[in-house]
Amino acid sequence: METEEEAAPQEPRRTGGAALLDYTAACCHGGAKMAVLAYSLGKREINQHFTIKNAKLISLAAVVLLLFFHTALRYYGGEDSCEWLLSRGRFLGENVWQPYGCMMHKYKSNEAKTCLSKKRVVFAGDSRIRQLFYSFVKIIEPERAEEGNKHEDIFFQDDQSSVNVDFLWYPEANNSMKERLISWTHEASARPDVLILGAATWSIKLHSGSSETLQQYKSNLTAIASHLVRMAEQAEVYWVLQDPVNEGMLSESRKMITNEQLDLYNDAAREVLNSSKYGGRSRVKLLAAARQAALETIINSDDGLHLPEGTRNVGALLLMNSLCNKLVRPIDGSCCQTISPPNLFQKLSACLFLGAAVVFVVLHVLGYNRHRRPVHTDAESLEEKKPTAASAPLGPKAPFQALCRMGIIMLYFYLCDRADVFMKEQKFYTHSKFFIPLVYILVLGVFYSESSKEAKLLNREQTDEWKGWMQLVILIYHISGASAFVPVYMHVRVLVAAYLFQTGYGHFSFFWLKGDFGLYRVCQVLFRLNFLVMVLCIVMDRPYQFYYFVPLVTFWFVIIYATMAMWPQVLQKRTNSSGIWHLGVLVKLLGLLLFICFLAFSQSFFESVLSVWPISKLFELNGSIHEWWFRWKLDRFAVIHGMVFAFLYLVLQKRQVLSEGKGEALFPGKISNLLLFLSVVSFITYSIWASSCKTKTECNEMHPFISVVQILAFILIRNIPGYARSVYSSFFSWFGKISLELFICQYHIWLAADTKGILVLIPGNPTLNILVSTFIFVCVAHEVSLITNDLAQVVIPKDSMALLRKLGAAGVVSLILLLLSRGDQLTPGT
Repeated sequence: METEEEAAPQEPRRTGGAALLDYTAACCHGGAKMAVLAYSLGKREINQHFTIKNAKLISLAAVVLLLFFHTALRYYGGEDSCEWLLSRGRFLGENVWQPYGCMMHKYKSNEAKTCLSKKRVVFAGDSRIRQLFYSFVKIIEPERAEEGNKHEDIFFQDDQSSVNVDFLWYPEANNSMKERLISWTHEASARPDVLILGAATWSIKLHSGSSETLQQYKSNLTAIASHLVRMAEQAEVYWVLQDPVNEGMLSESRKMITNEQLDLYNDAAREVLNSSKYGGRSRVKLLAAARQAALETIINSDDGLHLPEGTRNVGALLLMNSLCNKLVRPIDGSCCQTISPPNLFQKLSACLFLGAAVVFVVLHVLGYNRHRRPVHTDAESLEEKKPTAASAPLGPKAPFQALCRMGIIMLYFYLCDRADVFMKEQKFYTHSKFFIPLVYILVLGVFYSESSKEAKLLNREQTDEWKGWMQLVILIYHISGASAFVPVYMHVRVLVAAYLFQTGYGHFSFFWLKGDFGLYRVCQVLFRLNFLVMVLCIVMDRPYQFYYFVPLVTFWFVIIYATMAMWPQVLQKRTNSSGIWHLGVLVKLLGLLLFICFLAFSQSFFESVLSVWPISKLFELNGSIHEWWFRWKLDRFAVIHGMVFAFLYLVLQKRQVLSEGKGEALFPGKISNLLLFLSVVSFITYSIWASSCKTKTECNEMHPFISVVQILAFILIRNIPGYARSVYSSFFSWFGKISLELFICQYHIWLAADTKGILVLIPGNPTLNILVSTFIFVCVAHEVSLITNDLAQVVIPKDSMALLRKLGAAGVVSLILLLLSRGDQLTPGT
């Protein structure tokens, strides 16, 4: 570069401070060049050594090691999720208890009544057991008041469910408690179905914590233990370990009840009751997790002895989960829940994958060579893909190899979210869990910035980038449980609307420019959208509507296709000859708008049409069409907004109104500045409105009408400046190419319990667990996208007659599966 001296030689050489400034500036300029060079070399080095192929090999090795680790942990550790529930855990937040390795369901009144119907539950012990009794009863009847004499028996009965819950005053583990147990063992009609006991503080108080009293307590408990074990053969028996006390707040009459004394009594209880452990249902269960929760909250006790209400509720929920999870089987309560055996369809899918593996091995032995995997394509891309003929043809072994890979992946899905192999934990939202990862991905997105190949508005690289960062935000939103925070929820709703906006924009653009309404094109798109979901519906035993976004995108693709394909087919070629044809497109779009409005204001008609079998199998969730109605109505205008935007943009582009050269502003200067200003104001205004939302219901009513403002504001901000259109983030773009697979796979191998919880591969270290599970999850999603591409070329042939034959066969198989599933539902007792 030209120096200042060469540009102005007539000026004398500067010395002293001025020269130092020149030298510093030159060094800084050289340092900037070095920084840019290091940045480029760093990215090249990372990309050279850390390829997706190497990442998948690492993730496969990690999965194998983790399977061995968790299997050994279960086998040699001798513990299951029931023991984890009752023995240990931690607080995620105020009054939110997380058991070790499993999820605890928050029971509602009707669920508790269903589980405990016609059962008798007895709490026997001192005042702290009475507290636990009241918390347990309030789950059944939330309005129940804590009334009754403190040192007397208390009885509760729910007439609707015939549930009886009694509290029996036994402040000490002595002969009185023993005699009551003996009477229950001899009189089966009086024996409770569930027994919860615990006592020690009165023994310490009455005898001033003497060592002789401790020995007597241990002797009494030994005499009681045999009767407890006998009762445990016919009932659920729990011994509650003593909670700590806040010694500084105890009254003078209770000062002898120290935590040291309580620990000695708990050790005695463990020693006696564990020695009476015969295995199976005869085991007396120790409730220790409630004590662990109390260690963190006893400081908030009013008198130093009795627990705060939140801690008591934790103990009651622990008991309810231990008793009811195996009966109620809540999806978000994995503790103490048995695993359902595979159904007929899961067994058939396993046979299919095993058969494909056998055929693949035979073909491999016979010497068939594996051809090169074709270039990956994206069903939701906004530009037409390269024809499959451009890539190397697939050999006879390729589809079976793809099915083998898919079978291994589906096995991993099943182990993660249906088998009792890996652990699960519940979500708990904090601002840091959502916003800190956002900063991380923003930094990575900026780090991997590249120059665009073209500078058109919403070019392929930019739309992939858009889908990529939106998908990453949605993933963080799901795993952090951010739906509990209404402002974040409303912004994420805009991202979902933006996906549908892109669906309308992309498919309209393709049909308008290409005019390809052939069956091959339609089947290719539908297969790529639905293949993974259809497999998961069978393997994971989930309804199609459970993966709501895929049915939504599929539905709107069919609507867009019908709108554009129906007579008269108005394409760009036709409008070139006469501008009057533009009115035809507007009429079609107006008709689509009226159709959407009619459905939106006719819920009964909407539900009656889509509730007819077998169409209902595509739209029902838990036997109801309501969830589909909610999802459809929430973003009902997003697709038509995308279609209108595509139409206006393509018309303006054809008339050369826009400036889309690199570095050029999209509009003339004043118009560009005005539109940018309005876009920024709209963006900020929406965020302020979303932050002021009080309830989701209130804001969801406005969302279909105003989400397009936020979407258009983003598009203009991203595309009006020429320099902004000339760059894109290759990091976000890479994720955008597999955004559909990421959205679907997260349900079972990143999240858990059908998205209600979080998969735990690395117990005891939440941060490391997220890193490892995310790495494996992304590798699996990428591999699924390649498998889908491989199979699409085999399943969807270009030859029309061959395609029709395959569609007919697929229709027959689908009808048989539907009839079988309907027969299972009609079978009594299923």
